[in-house]
Amino acid sequence: MFRRIHRVFTHVLRYLQRRLNEKQFLIFSSILVGVSSGLAAVILKLFAHNINAIVAKYSGNYEDFFLFTLFPLVGLTITVLYIRYFIKKEEFSKGSADIVYAIAKKSSVLPKSQIYSHVISSAFTVGFGGSVGLESPMVSSGSAIGSNYGKTYHLSYKDRTMLLACGAAAAIAGAFNSPIAGVLFAIEVLLTDVSVSVFIPLIISAASGALFSKIILGEGVLLSFSGVQPFDYNNTPFYILLGILAGLTSLYYTRMFTNIEHRISSVSNTYAKVIGGGLTLAVLLILFPPLYGEGYEGIKELALSNHHSLFQNSILQSFITTEWAGLVFLIGLMLIKVFATAITIGSGGNGGNFAPSLCVGAYLGYTFSHFINVTGWAKIPQANFTLVAMAGILSGVFYAPLTAIFLIAEITGGYNLMIPLMIVAAFSNIIMKYFEPLSMENKKLANKMNLSVENRDKYLLSKLNLENMIETDFQAVKPDDNLRSLVSAITKSRRNLFPVVNDEQELVGVILLDSVKEMMFNQDLYDKIVVKDIMTRPLAVISPDESLNSVLKKFEDTGQWNLPIIENYRYIGFLSKSSILSEYRVELLRSS
Repeated sequence: MFRRIHRVFTHVLRYLQRRLNEKQFLIFSSILVGVSSGLAAVILKLFAHNINAIVAKYSGNYEDFFLFTLFPLVGLTITVLYIRYFIKKEEFSKGSADIVYAIAKKSSVLPKSQIYSHVISSAFTVGFGGSVGLESPMVSSGSAIGSNYGKTYHLSYKDRTMLLACGAAAAIAGAFNSPIAGVLFAIEVLLTDVSVSVFIPLIISAASGALFSKIILGEGVLLSFSGVQPFDYNNTPFYILLGILAGLTSLYYTRMFTNIEHRISSVSNTYAKVIGGGLTLAVLLILFPPLYGEGYEGIKELALSNHHSLFQNSILQSFITTEWAGLVFLIGLMLIKVFATAITIGSGGNGGNFAPSLCVGAYLGYTFSHFINVTGWAKIPQANFTLVAMAGILSGVFYAPLTAIFLIAEITGGYNLMIPLMIVAAFSNIIMKYFEPLSMENKKLANKMNLSVENRDKYLLSKLNLENMIETDFQAVKPDDNLRSLVSAITKSRRNLFPVVNDEQELVGVILLDSVKEMMFNQDLYDKIVVKDIMTRPLAVISPDESLNSVLKKFEDTGQWNLPIIENYRYIGFLSKSSILSEYRVELLRSS
């Protein structure tokens, strides 16, 4: 039945593709991708939320809670087994870095299995208490939906990339009922190179995903807040201070997360990682129960200034008898949340840093404002500072200040906090970029591409494939060949450059045509001069896996127009500066 429906649906779309012009079909496609990605986000949210509700039902008293803390181990085990035995390793990747890499290096093609693999694996991880967010898997799933849709209907690279971004935007929009944040996320995080033409499909797709989510999901599942107080300009100094603290906290988040995840991932035994990670999470949950799952329920309690509910079931509850002890607990919760997230992901769980960064922001904002109020320095609105700090950490961790600003503005139902959101997000982002020029995901992307992706030119260069530009039509000569043999090679070649290689195919030198022109017309020298006497050493050599940014620097430093390519000491061919510039121009036109 499903296959029959799929065939009918495909025939209808192919008919529409023939009847509509390219732009009309793209707009129609953006709606379908938006609804499909929104549906994936809804399914994932409901699956994880219902598992959470069932598990929480049996953890209402202190004794049951100790058993409850072992559920993350169950979720990690199921996730790892599913990925290991049901999904091909090369078809499963986590994070936005792999999506951007697919855009740059794989013609925006993502594996079809990624449509459902992230939904299933992350639902088990988060549903059973893994301390991560669902947004990153949603983005991966939505991006795969857009990519495979474009591939199925043979759309161009540009349109396929646009639909990939539409799927990601709809996923974020569906997760938070925030279409503007979804559009900005796709632009800031995925589409490093953006033109105005992408906005309409992105907006339509995000709106479709958000509408679908709004219809199906209730307010108890979506993250939303009310009762935000109007902005008071007298609190501006406190918002500036909060922005600075958010930047420093974001720095702690990224460095600590990267370090812990790297240490856990370096453990070769998969089951040792799963068991060790699950038991560590159990201990952390006994101390800090709000670490369970995404943590959005804790954020809602803080927004209502009900921080005492976060102590419930904690083994430390009996020691929290004063406001100061409560503040210490919240600070510890804020710092340990990063550990819990890194352990969950490093141990094999599937999830992202979106929700954890919002949680850390909420803990920071509430602790900061509550401290100010308790000390009597001023009376500031705790709910406002809690929400604004969420934008600060999101901006600092993801380097996406516009996404952070409009996400909080949309989930609070208005723009009363727009000015403080701008202040905190801007200060946090500035501080982070001072200490860390690249975000965590961009570092991963830079490592995969062997290139920094800080600006447009370097990003476009990273999309070029050096191996496709290697030229091999050069006549090679031996070091012991005489001038007669060299002249014979010159007559057969269209090039003015000749590599000199030994019997092991190692490059020992090069000969320029200009350097032997005079000798060529003196036949008395044909048997007297050998190649090794007139060859010169190449000023630089290139490795096939070298970044084009480094290659261009070598061209600039040497002043050469052709440089040899060497792999394992063996001569491969030459790379021409003109071929790089020609390919760059093609990529520039294609991305415009």
